[in-house]
Amino acid sequence: MADIFDAYALADAWDEMFVRPGEVRAAYEPVLAALQPIEPTELRFRADQMARAFTDRGVTYAFAGEERPWPLDLVPRILDALEWDLIQRGVAQRVRALEAYLADAYGHCRAFEDGVVPWRLLLSSAHFHRAAQGIAPPGGVRIHVAGIDLVRDEAGDFRVLEDNVRVPSGVSYVIENRRAMTRIFPSLFAEQHVVPVDGYAQRLLAALRAAAPDGTADPRVVVLTPGPSNAAYFEHALLARLMGVQLVEGHDLVCRKNRVWMRTTRGEVPVHVVYRRLDDDFLDPLHFRPDSVIGCPGILSAAQAGTVTLANAVGNGIADDKLLYTYVPDLIRYYLSEEPILPNVESFRPDEPGQLDAVLDQIDQLVIKPVDGAGGQGIVIGPKADRETLERTREAVAADPRGWIAQRPVALSTSPTLAGERMAPRHIDLRPFAVNDGNDVWVLPGGLTRVALQEGNLIVNSSQGGGSKDTWVLAEGPTETPYPEPAATLPEVAPRQHGPDGNLNLVQEGAQQQ
Repeated sequence: MADIFDAYALADAWDEMFVRPGEVRAAYEPVLAALQPIEPTELRFRADQMARAFTDRGVTYAFAGEERPWPLDLVPRILDALEWDLIQRGVAQRVRALEAYLADAYGHCRAFEDGVVPWRLLLSSAHFHRAAQGIAPPGGVRIHVAGIDLVRDEAGDFRVLEDNVRVPSGVSYVIENRRAMTRIFPSLFAEQHVVPVDGYAQRLLAALRAAAPDGTADPRVVVLTPGPSNAAYFEHALLARLMGVQLVEGHDLVCRKNRVWMRTTRGEVPVHVVYRRLDDDFLDPLHFRPDSVIGCPGILSAAQAGTVTLANAVGNGIADDKLLYTYVPDLIRYYLSEEPILPNVESFRPDEPGQLDAVLDQIDQLVIKPVDGAGGQGIVIGPKADRETLERTREAVAADPRGWIAQRPVALSTSPTLAGERMAPRHIDLRPFAVNDGNDVWVLPGGLTRVALQEGNLIVNSSQGGGSKDTWVLAEGPTETPYPEPAATLPEVAPRQHGPDGNLNLVQEGAQQQ
């Protein structure tokens, strides 16, 4: 019988499954034992069956103009309890620091007065909205949901790649990936004591209800979506269904006398919390883009009056500006008086005196990123770029230093991934999702592992042809083993889906997919 790992050759990076050729890491031993007896053709058949099931459920994405089933690899990514403890503490610390920064930036601006962050960073940000000043969110929470992207470097250490605190997408794939994998390898979950992920919707609902304006006895929560053509509509519909709340579009809401109401067949009912999944610019045509037809006129005024809570808050984009990312370790020390648990990737700021020339001189050795880029778009990997691309990038950075950051290339860790009918190493990252209820920052065990399906590719986003893996966090002892189907409290919706970082024209669609 052929062993699907016989021809597996380690890449020049940290391998998640193997210490060295033939030596598997302890956490992966049961997975290797389960996979080795399976013929390559049988494994390919199971992968194709899973793809058909995703298509039937509407879990698809668009790539190169073609609708495809969401690509889930059959080999899970495994994190032991110690690794996960480090990750969840580091992610929670980062979210708390970014919360403090947002409160400060829209409040007393002490970090700017004390020189921790330069004023120009705030005032030049396209996501700084003066309309957000003066809004005092209940519990002081502006980041109700965060997605913090991590990579493991060549030494096996986790590093933060970027922060997403506007409308981070992808948690629906964590839920769907787990549902699929429990059907394919049911016995492994009991044997491995994998921590379940099916409590996310309840945690999110509790945090949203806790964010309701003071004095609200029974808060009504809604999920605001740009509509079925949006790249993440499947996620919007799934989360609304799992939370048992209404999924609404802008025309379903109306604002009167600084209060938000939802139109129903029985008349209008008050809304207290809006989990909005569209970008600031499209949220309220009275305050932002007047041509937006997918927002709700007056909803920001209601938030300013304190009668409705917007989750995530308007103006959060100043906290996931990639230039601000370079200051987050200093912000952790400044606001929390702690050392960062998770370090950044080594980064450079072209807008600082002296650094621009250094970046331009070494541009072929660095990764260049636009500060407002999303979905892997606009990234130039210097060591792999051709001369024309490097020259074009050099001119763009020189013309607008504030619009770019540069980072040291990191050989992202690799994981065995089914390529045809064989296993091959492919680069991966990890997006843990954090939920903040005002008292605690809870991190969903695992998160979304994204995988670059092309050999040697370092960009893992689905819009660039990437896929995903189910992320298993191992408990120190037995866990609750059942993984029931989530109860449908509202009719199930199975619209088309384009991936957590989609490739539609997101400006037209009205949501910045992070």
